Amino acid sequence: MKSADIREAFLQFFEQKGHTRVASSSLVPTDDPTLLFTNAGMNQFKECFLGLDKRSYTRAVSSQKCVRAGGKHNDLENVGYTARHHTFFEMLGNFSFGDYFKQDAIDFAWEFLTSAEWLNIPKDKLTVTVYASDDEAYDIWQTRIGVPAERIIRIGDNKGGAYASDNFWAMGDTGPCGPCSEIFYDHGADIPGGPPGSPDEDGDRFIEIWNNVFMQFNRTADGVMHPLPAPSVDTGMGLERISAVMQHVHANYEIDLFQSLLAASAQAIGCENNSQASLKVVADHIRSCAFLIADGVLPSNEGRGYVLRRIIRRACRHGNKLGANGPFFSRIIDALAAEMGDAYPQLREQAADIAQALLAEEEQFARTLTQGLRILDADLAELVGTIIPGPTVFRLYDTYGFPVDLTADIARERDLSLDMAGFEAEMHAQRERARASSRFDIDYNALITLDGDTVFVGHEHTASMATVRAIYRDGQRVGEANVGENVAIVLDKTAFYAESGGQIGDAGVISAQGLRVDVRDTKKSGLHHVHHALVTEGVLREGSAVEAEVDNATRRATARNHSATHLLHAALREILGKHVQQKGSLVTSDYLRFDFSHPEAIAPEQLRAVEARVNEHILGNTAVQTELTDIETARTRGAMALFGEKYGDVVRVLSMGEANFSVELCGGTHVARTGDIGLLRITSESGVAAGVRRIEARSGLAAMAWLNQGEQTLAEVAALVKTNRDSVTGKVQQLLERQRELEKSVDQLKAKAAATAGANLTAQTVTVAGVPVLAARLDGVDAKVLRENADQLRNQLGDAVVLLASVIDAKVSLVAMVSKALTATIKAGDLVSFVAQQVGGKGGGRPDMAMAGGTEPENLEQALASVEAYVASKMAAPER
Repeated sequence: MKSADIREAFLQFFEQKGHTRVASSSLVPTDDPTLLFTNAGMNQFKECFLGLDKRSYTRAVSSQKCVRAGGKHNDLENVGYTARHHTFFEMLGNFSFGDYFKQDAIDFAWEFLTSAEWLNIPKDKLTVTVYASDDEAYDIWQTRIGVPAERIIRIGDNKGGAYASDNFWAMGDTGPCGPCSEIFYDHGADIPGGPPGSPDEDGDRFIEIWNNVFMQFNRTADGVMHPLPAPSVDTGMGLERISAVMQHVHANYEIDLFQSLLAASAQAIGCENNSQASLKVVADHIRSCAFLIADGVLPSNEGRGYVLRRIIRRACRHGNKLGANGPFFSRIIDALAAEMGDAYPQLREQAADIAQALLAEEEQFARTLTQGLRILDADLAELVGTIIPGPTVFRLYDTYGFPVDLTADIARERDLSLDMAGFEAEMHAQRERARASSRFDIDYNALITLDGDTVFVGHEHTASMATVRAIYRDGQRVGEANVGENVAIVLDKTAFYAESGGQIGDAGVISAQGLRVDVRDTKKSGLHHVHHALVTEGVLREGSAVEAEVDNATRRATARNHSATHLLHAALREILGKHVQQKGSLVTSDYLRFDFSHPEAIAPEQLRAVEARVNEHILGNTAVQTELTDIETARTRGAMALFGEKYGDVVRVLSMGEANFSVELCGGTHVARTGDIGLLRITSESGVAAGVRRIEARSGLAAMAWLNQGEQTLAEVAALVKTNRDSVTGKVQQLLERQRELEKSVDQLKAKAAATAGANLTAQTVTVAGVPVLAARLDGVDAKVLRENADQLRNQLGDAVVLLASVIDAKVSLVAMVSKALTATIKAGDLVSFVAQQVGGKGGGRPDMAMAGGTEPENLEQALASVEAYVASKMAAPER
């Protein structure tokens, strides 16, 4: 079976068992700060397991794209050198939210794996494990399924603590947890390795292909295990691993999916396809890089973007090892889209954008290699001994992205070696920092887990009567709150919009007789809207009836900006092209910010066209249409999903503008008619990352205020240059031209004065070992004039050494000139550096010309006096 067929068979099998097929979530976790990347199938269902989210189904099945290349889940360094490590993989999973439990989960797994209708794997090739004390799972496997006792292995606490076991899963130190039951495939006695739980379990003979997690308990901070009222199931099976089993190969890289990527990688590089480790690295990395970019991640120097950059550069380095000449990585995208585009259409839709982002990073890395070589050369010039220190190797690798193996190659060419122990120590320290930064000590029991949900009425109203369901102070639930206390409030019903999809949360007032609570912000916690507020009058009590009213003026301004964002998105796609995809947004009452994919700065005429198109639809004053439907129906109608937004089973589709100019999925608050926006004014356009642009804009009254401020500024400028508004541009141009003429005249006068002063300096020339040497001070001139004078003096003196200094505003400028006939003995860069160190600075340059600066002019005279001895020492040194 092909990998694609196995994926589809898995999904269809569980659909037949009453499961709802759920699409893979983004690799960028939504509203989950505990994860760098989505790394398991259950990530998108975490709130369901915590009881913070309810779906229309209690059984789900998915094929989830996952990345493990950062934080504590980091397989990067192993990729390409083992049979099963990947940065990107697909996790097939079936889930039960308080529906079926151990017996059905085990039945389903066994049927899919072994029945003739499905995978038909020989039963005697499978071994299972259970948690040591999970007698229930053991009995199901032995009595119901019929697995012999010798192939059921109990795994206890083998990780140094209670419930710390390969067969006990936990979401965190607290919260849902429970025993696991894993299924292993035996590749045969000819493969080294022993069964799970044995000393040789790390071998490749017995490979885990399925894990059933039974969420049975809730662990509280005191370590007590409390039985869950509705036990759940979370399972996972790696598509690549099961494909290797079904295709009768030992390594994941031998399956059909990777064979096509290996062939495409070899063709792009121009090398043989001999399953080299470096070729496997490239074939693996193209998947993680392409999917991350498709989900909105772009190369950068921090966070997710930094991890992506490291993966791309690792792939480029391995391609270079195989002989690649020039960019190659981006050329593999078409093969990946052909292989996986049916299951993940965004690969085809965004292929051009992905390729462009990869190409830009490849070219940047080529420049980085050049820079790294310069830095390495500088470090080696100061090296004492024959071993390059570990911290130096690590700095090149971590700060500049310079591969360690390339440093080693250069070292070998120069009869040097690397301090690998020191390098590994630095790497270990970095990994520990990464692990520390990826630990999130979240007490899942402290989250708001009230039954039911908050009914949101904010699409129709800005105020509502409500009942106070709960009050939280400092994370603890309290019965009441007094004046001056900051609290988090949950109501049974609210018109307050909770921050989501880029739109900020509402502010306003919660009140009753003798009570006033100022709401500063509103956020979501699971199914509830949480009002963050300050009690300013009276006592707020749980169970009280209150009126909750949104700040209406702020709400209207925010709605104008939000609706304008939708029109802006559509206009950008119309004028710049369909490649434009939203990469982030911020909608406040004051302004909107919109990030989107585009390879270059927008031309002024294009920006004006975008703004005009939006205002055209605003003036059209058409009604904003809303419709509730399922997500698949919405997508078939062309609705666009907003970046980073989480959608439920029922989605809200907004259509606005003439002929449905903009159609998007959005749960935010909006105007009733496009004319309510009033006006859109784009205030800035800039780049925020490679291939990502940012527009900031204002609408309505805020746009008018911005325009009025501009008019006032223009009037003030016109008054300053003594003209009117209409003539101000020409007047300013005249003044600038006059200024340039004056500056040119000043420069000419300075040059003449400096030349006169410079000519008088020749008298200070001394002869050292037959070489004319001039070290003198020429104050009041800038670096450019100083350099011109030094060049003229060197030409006048013949084969000579010249060093000139100037002091302006307590800062020293230095320039050294050495005739080319002397540079084998005296280098300008070394000389200027020698002098600069004495005046609190540094610098360098070519052997014949170099410049430097300093901050200690009080030491200049002594530094200039030292030049004669410096030249003498160089001239007296034996030839190398």
